[in-house]
Amino acid sequence: MQVGVVGATGLVGTEMLRVLEERSFPVSELRVYASARSEGRRLVFAGHDVVCERLRAGCFDGLDLVIVDVDDELAAEWAPKAAAAGALVVDNSAAFRMDPDVPLVVAEVNPEDLTEARRGIVSCPNCTTMVLVVALAPLHRAAGLERVVVSTYQAVSGAGQPGMRELAEQWTKGAGQEEALRRAGATGQGLEAGEVWSRPIAGNVIPLAGSPREGGYTSEEWKLVYEARRILHAPDLEVSPTCVRVPVYVGHSASANLRFVRALPREEAAVVLARAPGVTLVDSGDGAPTPLEGAGIDPVLVGRLREDPFAERTLNLWVTGDNLRKGAALNAVQLAELLVELRSPPDRLASR
Repeated sequence: MQVGVVGATGLVGTEMLRVLEERSFPVSELRVYASARSEGRRLVFAGHDVVCERLRAGCFDGLDLVIVDVDDELAAEWAPKAAAAGALVVDNSAAFRMDPDVPLVVAEVNPEDLTEARRGIVSCPNCTTMVLVVALAPLHRAAGLERVVVSTYQAVSGAGQPGMRELAEQWTKGAGQEEALRRAGATGQGLEAGEVWSRPIAGNVIPLAGSPREGGYTSEEWKLVYEARRILHAPDLEVSPTCVRVPVYVGHSASANLRFVRALPREEAAVVLARAPGVTLVDSGDGAPTPLEGAGIDPVLVGRLREDPFAERTLNLWVTGDNLRKGAALNAVQLAELLVELRSPPDRLASR
């Protein structure tokens, strides 16, 4: 297939190229697109150099598939142009997630919704939603989710390269000040806020991920509500979220309290999760997987599975997953693979 990747030089874009290569996606020609400052930059894919182009009229002509990972405004402009040029489009932005003609899909959860791509575009959810719903979906199918109370612990890479850089710079500055701060009895104080967050992120936790929205909730929190409902086909699901930014480079995590329609004993839930696609149940050792353990791998890790001692039909669990990989790049490539199969004639499918 002739494939285009828009936003190829970003954190997710570079991971996208890595995943395409690792999964041996059938790429006969690759075109990569980036901002003006990256025009002409050479990226390596499958042992060959690929030169970055700028978005321009006609740039998608001849492509079969375009994967988009840019900000919402750019995606809203260029994804429809790619579809109009005849390409299947997988979009990682939030531009189309609530569009009824654009399915919002997690490969392991609702792949059947891909048939509803009436605009030629399919959408991937927010990386936080992605990590969570992979774990929630099999439990929802087993016992029917009624309510989710969730606190997320989101890595700085969710804010892109600037977020990674800001944390690194603050850690470095904090290390240089360590002795003076220790003598002052104020370890961790004295760091200045950067450009990405209004307070220091190094050695800190910021209980406000995203921008303020209605009801005192943030954009990240409302995304979690509406996207989870849509992906799980549960329009009345109660989701009460608190999204937090933590000084972790890669890996979004969540602590979730789950109430079901029927009682779901811990032992039954463990069996369901152990069999679920895209999930690894960590039920040995301390049963507490960390973002470091989930970084660079495909599945999300689920642990701390236990029954709520004070509420009927309620379980608690912990989930963590790589927000750049499963949270974005991997799901986009998985959807591309599924779209190829949907659009392929029977004889081509048989040959594969």
